[in-house]
Amino acid sequence: MPFLLLIQEPVGQRQQRTRAEGEAVYDRMVRFAADLQARGVLRAVESLGSQDGAARVKVSGGRAQVVDGPFAEAKEMVGGFFLLDCATREEAVAIAALCPAAEWATVEVRETGPCFT
Repeated sequence: MPFLLLIQEPVGQRQQRTRAEGEAVYDRMVRFAADLQARGVLRAVESLGSQDGAARVKVSGGRAQVVDGPFAEAKEMVGGFFLLDCATREEAVAIAALCPAAEWATVEVRETGPCFT
């Protein structure tokens, strides 16, 4: 079953790290992804950039409204994700508990599925 580990980190946290600290954190995440790949459970992984250059799009009344970042009202931002192929929810949760990001962010575990259920 596909599960998404969604990394939700505090806004501004990245700017509080030195370049060396940021690279060390990133290296830990790369090693974690390599381990998941070796185990055969990793489908996809991406780190997301800052929300400073992001945009939010909403269609209302047939017209698209675009709001450019940064989004100061947010307390958290999506920092990245891992898409896994796990046999059970419990396996996905156990993997999330091993994720280095769980030390500085929240790792949300969600099973993928249709939006009508």
